[in-house]
Amino acid sequence: MAEILKFENVSKHYSNGVHALEHVNFTVNEGEFISVIGPSGSGKSTILRSINKLISITDGHIYLDGVSVSQQKGKNLRELRRKVGMIFQNYNLVYSLSVIQNVLHGCLGYMNGVKGVCGLYSEEDKKKALALLEELGMESFANNRASDLSGGQKQRVGIARAIMQEPKLLLCDEPIASLDPSSAKTIMDLLRSMTSKRGIACIVNLHQLDVAVKYSTRIIGLSKGEIVFDGAPEALTDERIERIYGTSRENLMIGASAND
Repeated sequence: MAEILKFENVSKHYSNGVHALEHVNFTVNEGEFISVIGPSGSGKSTILRSINKLISITDGHIYLDGVSVSQQKGKNLRELRRKVGMIFQNYNLVYSLSVIQNVLHGCLGYMNGVKGVCGLYSEEDKKKALALLEELGMESFANNRASDLSGGQKQRVGIARAIMQEPKLLLCDEPIASLDPSSAKTIMDLLRSMTSKRGIACIVNLHQLDVAVKYSTRIIGLSKGEIVFDGAPEALTDERIERIYGTSRENLMIGASAND
């Protein structure tokens, strides 16, 4: 499997003294499904947002498909960002537009300014968007306004938009945090199947430990900006869980139940 992402001694320090990441090293290969876990403030979102330079790192290097992210700007950065799809906790849809128009936004990185602004998508793009919606069980909602959808449906549109981009890497920042357990299962099943089928590497930030263990090929555990675990789900012992969260597995499960 080819390497798609590499973190090499990456740190992120803020001017207020917060060390969000400290000497982080890991690689991601094509087709891996990785969950990043850890308590709030451990650096999970910082890792995701530094990959496509939504935030700049303080030290180290991030390589995306062999290219140093921090050295890119302008056109080169835009081209690099095409390779990274993003799925957000709060969906980030344009609610005044239809479902299919939102999915077609995944093409914008490949279009020139005028076509993009005017929404002049090709028939081929429209067929592809409809096929993705069908794969996600959303074809009957293609012409509905995005604002009329449930949370789970909105996240399915978010997945379709990200896959429409044809990324090599998919980043999901707490994609099920706002969903009920049934919708959360549907979204995780779809993320796993759609990325696996296409050989897309996927990194998912999760608060739900049981979900991370069930779906991931690999888990990265963060504590105070440092990686304290990187391995297979079955290697995540009670002792390692306590090192990540500072509390026992039982306390985490009780907390998860209370939040459902």
